[in-house]
Amino acid sequence: MSDPARSKTSNDPLLQPYQLKHLTLRNRIMTTAHEPAYSDDGLPKDRYRMYHLERAKAGVSMVMTAGSASVSRDSPPVFSNLLVWKDEIVPWMKKLTDDCHEAGAAVMIQLSHLGRRTRWDKADWLPVVAPGPQREPSHRAFPKVIEDWDISRIIKDYADAAERMAAAGVDGVEFECYGHLMDQFISPLTNTLTDSPYGGSFDNRLRFAMDVLQAVRDRVGPKLLLGMRYVADEDAPGGIPTEEGVEMARRFQASGLVDFVNIIRGRIHTDAALTDVIPVQGMPSAPHLDLAGRIRAEVGLPTFHAARIPDVATARHAVSSGLVDMVGMTRAHMADPHVVRKIIEKREHDIRPCVGATYCLDRIYQGGMALCIHNAATGREETMPHEFTPVAAAKNVVIVGAGPAGLEAARVAAERGHKVTVFEAGPRAGGQILLTSQQKRRSEMIGIIDWRMEQCTAKGVKFNFNTFAEEADISALSPDAVIIATGGMPQAVGLSSGEELCVQAWDILSGDVKPGSNVLLYDDAGDHTALQTADALVAAGAKVEVMTPDRSFAPEVMGMNLVPYMRSLQGKNTTFTVTYRLSSVARDGNQLKAQIGSDYIRDLALEKSYDQIVVNHGTAPNADLYFALKPKSENLGAVDYDALIKGEPQPKGDGPKGFVLYRIGDAVESRNTHAAIYDALRLMKDI
Repeated sequence: MSDPARSKTSNDPLLQPYQLKHLTLRNRIMTTAHEPAYSDDGLPKDRYRMYHLERAKAGVSMVMTAGSASVSRDSPPVFSNLLVWKDEIVPWMKKLTDDCHEAGAAVMIQLSHLGRRTRWDKADWLPVVAPGPQREPSHRAFPKVIEDWDISRIIKDYADAAERMAAAGVDGVEFECYGHLMDQFISPLTNTLTDSPYGGSFDNRLRFAMDVLQAVRDRVGPKLLLGMRYVADEDAPGGIPTEEGVEMARRFQASGLVDFVNIIRGRIHTDAALTDVIPVQGMPSAPHLDLAGRIRAEVGLPTFHAARIPDVATARHAVSSGLVDMVGMTRAHMADPHVVRKIIEKREHDIRPCVGATYCLDRIYQGGMALCIHNAATGREETMPHEFTPVAAAKNVVIVGAGPAGLEAARVAAERGHKVTVFEAGPRAGGQILLTSQQKRRSEMIGIIDWRMEQCTAKGVKFNFNTFAEEADISALSPDAVIIATGGMPQAVGLSSGEELCVQAWDILSGDVKPGSNVLLYDDAGDHTALQTADALVAAGAKVEVMTPDRSFAPEVMGMNLVPYMRSLQGKNTTFTVTYRLSSVARDGNQLKAQIGSDYIRDLALEKSYDQIVVNHGTAPNADLYFALKPKSENLGAVDYDALIKGEPQPKGDGPKGFVLYRIGDAVESRNTHAAIYDALRLMKDI
């Protein structure tokens, strides 16, 4: 069978095959090991398999599955990682491997023991072990110092796990050696063992990793490829320096046990450190590529690397410059799993961009499953399509609102062959993302809008900007379907008095209101909006108090996205006050007097003065047009949730014949960008 993802004639560096020992990889693009948390009881069942298969079918040369799959029962996952200590995993992993092989992609899996990077109160409540007693700040467990019998047991667990994966037919195994147990042995910052063959000198600290490699090789033989994703520079005082990182690669090569290395710089023990290893939007692209290039140049082992390589141009540079042999584009493939196919077809302009929002990791750290902020089909391949087949009979679709929900609705409808008209009250598309992207650090967010506008324009969508659509405008087009995507407007906090004296966070972000000098920013939505507003206020020279009734500020902003805000706000004239509730505001001369209470102390009443009070309380639906059209629609605005969840078409309903009516995004309720886009996709794919 011919392989559409292998280009025999292209001179593109990314499309050249690569020989890794006995394995031929069809191009230079891979997805590196990551855990999307799609497993079921620790097993890679259909959702997990179809996620990787989508990328394999679209041309990626290798899927590296299962970020830090657990080899031991005392390495309990903290977010739904695969459990490779289970025999039951073999048939599930074999099905995934066989399907991806048939699609032309190689398959590997990453194995790990988390060491201290977990909690004792997970799974079987076994003690956490590490080669030193220091707690990892992110996961908070105080580990038991590892004993000799633990070391022997865990080495055997690694070998057992690798044998299971060899039985499943994978092409290779990568060992996670950054922040997990292997690296905890190697790093002088975490290995405090004395009088032990596994502590002290560089040779001793490296011994555990080498013993694991030898045990695995002895068990599985020469055919299974073995690789190390390891820290070549901890970038921290007292940690592993670059020179030791280079020497490690030399030791790996000399041992004959390691077939490739995958290079990491930094530590992952705190949110701040992890964010430097896996940069988010507003941070430099490919910040560690130089280190990978040095390892490849000085040692010559096959070298892989991935760290914020979001676009084809950066990936092409990494390979063409000889810095890496294989380039990882993992988050980029969550945004668009068809990157390689679009390169081959010379359609790079059609690639849905990764905007670096890192909603994928945010979701995992919230205890959910990884989702792309603007590709709602990622991780939902069982029910949501990435591409569409044109309909037999085109319909006339009218959409009101050109924010992310409205544009996704327009894109999907147009891709399916419908005639689409969009009304937008403003002069340009974007909705709330126009506010978000005004901050330089989050300017990449506009890619969510720009990509959809380009796709819609190419498909002939008609846009009417500066048009506040009314019933007559809709009726004049004789639509078959009307989608209300009018978003929301800032919602009042609900103070007992003085609401009119406050300004909304949107007013500051838009520039409609000038920042004050002594400002209370009251946030009980807990999202990006408040912290972006704090950034804008501080940048204008204001003294800012961020207050929330919650027990922590910004609970909807996960650790990695919180890091850039803290770097911007800490050390400035900013304070954070939690567990206090703004109850009322009154004018006091040229100041505003805030009455402040608490949910914890019933009669608490504090007074503080500011010259400006900014509030953030989410949005209220802008849905007047929806309610005006509702009684005139065939479905009376109703959504059949059973059909929606199953991915089936919506019934038309018993209302007046003419058009079906739906509202999506914040026109329904205050949510987020992903929810708005998912609303649009799962409705429009069947209209």
